[in-house]
Amino acid sequence: MKNSRAFIMLAIAMLAGLSAVVFASRWLVQTSSGAVTQVAVASDDINLGEPLTGAMVHTVNWPTDSIPPGAFSDPKTLDGRVLRASVQRGEPVLESKLAPVGTKGGLSAVIGEGHRAITVRVNDVVGVAGFALPGNYVDVIVNTQEPTNKNDTQQSISKTVLEKILVLAVAQQVNRDDTAPKVVNAVTLEVTPDQAEKLDLARSVGTLSLVLRNQVDADTLATAGATKMSLLGASAPVAVSAPVAPQPTRVKYVSRAPVKRDCIGVLSGVSGSQECF
Repeated sequence: MKNSRAFIMLAIAMLAGLSAVVFASRWLVQTSSGAVTQVAVASDDINLGEPLTGAMVHTVNWPTDSIPPGAFSDPKTLDGRVLRASVQRGEPVLESKLAPVGTKGGLSAVIGEGHRAITVRVNDVVGVAGFALPGNYVDVIVNTQEPTNKNDTQQSISKTVLEKILVLAVAQQVNRDDTAPKVVNAVTLEVTPDQAEKLDLARSVGTLSLVLRNQVDADTLATAGATKMSLLGASAPVAVSAPVAPQPTRVKYVSRAPVKRDCIGVLSGVSGSQECF
């Protein structure tokens, strides 16, 4: 009985092994029979904004059924094309990662359609201690003075003027794969023309600060800005009007018509008088 069971288990194991061999041989036959295609891949790591040359790419055999969309089979068609996203060594070069034909190399190749690039001066505090890296998003805060009343009295105010602004470059670095913080003196931001005007005005009327935000956070929040009074929790001062000069007291007199009375003459010795009643 035990021998029969062992024989059955051995037969099942042999059948499973034979099936695996058959499937593997079929896959090898399909692969060796020409079911592969030449695909252009990066010969080394390539940063965005760089124009491609023949030495930067080469072709490898790639399974035909798994070729990614937008791949190239002829490296010559990539000559002079500019990358708008970094490519790692051995990664296929795709059309979606390339700037339009005719684009020259440099930072301008990675600027989105309808956007502009503007550079602002920063320090280790304004630049979020060097953590505002290419590919990150920041908010822009301006600290300036605002009038408080008709007497042109001013107070400091900090207000968020731009939200979710893409950092294109820090100093002259545009590589988005390096995550090490770098303290620099300039940051280049991608903005719309309207945002560029606001940012240029903001840096002329006050000092700027960058606020690092989560890359997937797309919410916008309307804030009233922070002033010295709101920071200390005090209410806004009430405007005091100028003192009013005292007005002279006016006394009203009521004129009355004379009342008609009866009078008689009185003689006393040589003098006389008149009594009225």
